[in-house]
Amino acid sequence: MLTYRKAATASLLFPPAGIPAMYHSLEAGRLAREGDVEGARTAGGKARDWSWYAVGVGLTVYVIAFLLFILFNNHGAVRVVFFGWSILTNGKAWHSMLKGFWINIQVFFITEIIVLVWALVVAIVRLLPGKACRPIRMLATLYVDIFRGIPAILVVYLVGLGFLQAKVPLVGDLSDNQYVILALSLTYGAYVSEVYRAGIESVHWSQVAAARSLGLSYTQSLRHVVVPQAVRRVIPPLLNDFIGLQKDTAIISVIGVLDVVNRARFINNAKGTLAAYSMAALLFLAVTIPFTRWLEWLQKRSQNRMQGGH
Repeated sequence: MLTYRKAATASLLFPPAGIPAMYHSLEAGRLAREGDVEGARTAGGKARDWSWYAVGVGLTVYVIAFLLFILFNNHGAVRVVFFGWSILTNGKAWHSMLKGFWINIQVFFITEIIVLVWALVVAIVRLLPGKACRPIRMLATLYVDIFRGIPAILVVYLVGLGFLQAKVPLVGDLSDNQYVILALSLTYGAYVSEVYRAGIESVHWSQVAAARSLGLSYTQSLRHVVVPQAVRRVIPPLLNDFIGLQKDTAIISVIGVLDVVNRARFINNAKGTLAAYSMAALLFLAVTIPFTRWLEWLQKRSQNRMQGGH
């Protein structure tokens, strides 16, 4: 009965796959009444398979049809505004966008290197033992709480515009690119430090005890035993944070950096369209999608190792 209901629902959802599902469901019922249990099970399995085809293929077809309806409705207004062919095929526009995107890439890589080191320092400071280290632990905790609580765009404004205006010592005369690298490093350093800290705390205390029993100091135990294991464990979540960082480089446009977003704005203003923003989105996707697939591969490999796979 359950298979028949699924098949009936599938036939309504997507008839090309639902009708075969109904046929095999009825066949399963007939064979069951005739006492052919094995044949009924086989037909029931086919009915279930076709029912799931109706769900998977049917929903995909409907989603694609809906998107095409949006693109071509109202004389293709959506297609013209977001995917104007004259802009998407403009070589000069792409050249300008790539120059801007190169700035985003540079900011991303430099910030990532700084965050990897800075966040590890903050995480270790938060885990320093003893009453004597309580003040510095509290300071590190305060830093993490503040920069995890303030939106990144506000940090970019405060650092990129405020430091220059206030002539803050040592950092009051940097370039715009250096300011945004500093702002993003402060923001993501707080997030990534928590990832490091979780990884460090996941290392069993017995390994630290064993290292100390061998004569290693607390610092040596961290360096040779705890931190290497912790870093290996947190690689997937670290990469996930860096995907977010790569996308957040788009906010550097708010302080006037000629990145891909600002260049897209200039092109859009000149052409009266939003197609250049779509071009910028495609450039980000060209980086984030391969990065995401690589992250998934690393996660699967890590899971296989933990389960004793290859």
